[in-house]
Amino acid sequence: MSNATTPTVSSNALDIRALGKRYASTQADGGELQVLEGIDLHVPAGRFVSIVGASGCGKSTLLRLILGLDAQYEGQILLGGQPISGTGRERGIVFQDHRLFPWLTVAQNIAVGLRNAPFTAKEKAELVAEHVALVGLNGFERSWPHQISGGMAQRVAIARGLVNRPRVLLLDEPFGALDALTRSRLQNELQRIWQQERITMLLVTHDVEEAVFLGDRVVVMQPSPGRIRRIVDVDLPHPRNRSDPEFIRLRDDVLSDFLDTEPRPRAEPPARGGLAAGNVALPQLQLAW
Repeated sequence: MSNATTPTVSSNALDIRALGKRYASTQADGGELQVLEGIDLHVPAGRFVSIVGASGCGKSTLLRLILGLDAQYEGQILLGGQPISGTGRERGIVFQDHRLFPWLTVAQNIAVGLRNAPFTAKEKAELVAEHVALVGLNGFERSWPHQISGGMAQRVAIARGLVNRPRVLLLDEPFGALDALTRSRLQNELQRIWQQERITMLLVTHDVEEAVFLGDRVVVMQPSPGRIRRIVDVDLPHPRNRSDPEFIRLRDDVLSDFLDTEPRPRAEPPARGGLAAGNVALPQLQLAW
């Protein structure tokens, strides 16, 4: 793809500063529910950051704010040093449900991501073809969603999220609805795509192993209100090996945040409150062994 359609890497850093989010309470007292509090996060350009936490810690709410679907929040969200404003082509999204249009073919579904892009019809066709190849779907361009597997449909969703060359790609549990074998294969595919494209990626997941396998950093969140417990650097080479002792050590280290009954010593002051084992529904973590 030409440099004209690819933003400079330095413009792709994402900065979240003192972010907080409240919702009106459903209780009779008419109060407010603090969903996120004091979120400070720097995602360097071209890096892959995973966010992991139990249900209710505000992970998906955080992505919703970054995507620009809700402008009512405290703090700042900056992309390339500039505040975000509403939704925009520079921020792509892949959901847990592929959300393909059943009346469109694979190629046409990918082309939806270019609907408002300032490209000619020829340029759009070239971009679609490029991203069909990127996700390994050559030969399926004219297939309908009902004719392909769930894993293939999620590849289409990833291609649609990338085809517009966003500066940041947000992934909201993109493999959560898939079986374990398909999920593992697509994690490998996403790792390959990220290495090739080097787009800044932010993944939300319940799966601790997935978070460590894909992320350069793992952000561990805790609930009530949602805030960052700690950030773990994952200094492992690509492609990653799930049986590597260092990978297993890092996975178990992150997992311990959800199993410890007593706070472990930290190099930095712990966040207010704590995440006790009694507060976590283990099946919701989708732990992969």
